[in-house]
Amino acid sequence: MMSPTVPTMTNCADLRSSRRALRAEQATVQWWRRLVQARLDLAVAAAAMPASLGEELAVLPMPAGWVEPPSHVELRRATRGGLPLAEASRLPVLRHLDERLADYERCVGAALAEVTEELIEALAVDPARLLAGPEAPRPI
Repeated sequence: MMSPTVPTMTNCADLRSSRRALRAEQATVQWWRRLVQARLDLAVAAAAMPASLGEELAVLPMPAGWVEPPSHVELRRATRGGLPLAEASRLPVLRHLDERLADYERCVGAALAEVTEELIEALAVDPARLLAGPEAPRPI
């Protein structure tokens, strides 16, 4: 895994620019992870269906107002469509992708934390000069 090297910057505008870029990258990698994790969920769902609802509770007395769950047949019909069993063969690839994305997300998070720390340190050294100049802060 390659770690991004965050250059040491003293220019507040450069730090803010780097921080914006890292935050955008972080949002993008999080979106990709959600997509990969959703595909993982679909692949698992194609290979295995959950147990029927209510079977274990059939012998227990139910309180007034108890609502019967949908039947297993209804649930299977509604959720099975479009889930070919071939999806299960994608599980190793999807898991590997998710691991790589998680590693990359950690690197981006570390770089963002480092740039944020540099920005805070730069502002702490001489806030008046940094905040009053042409590089007055914009939202970060």
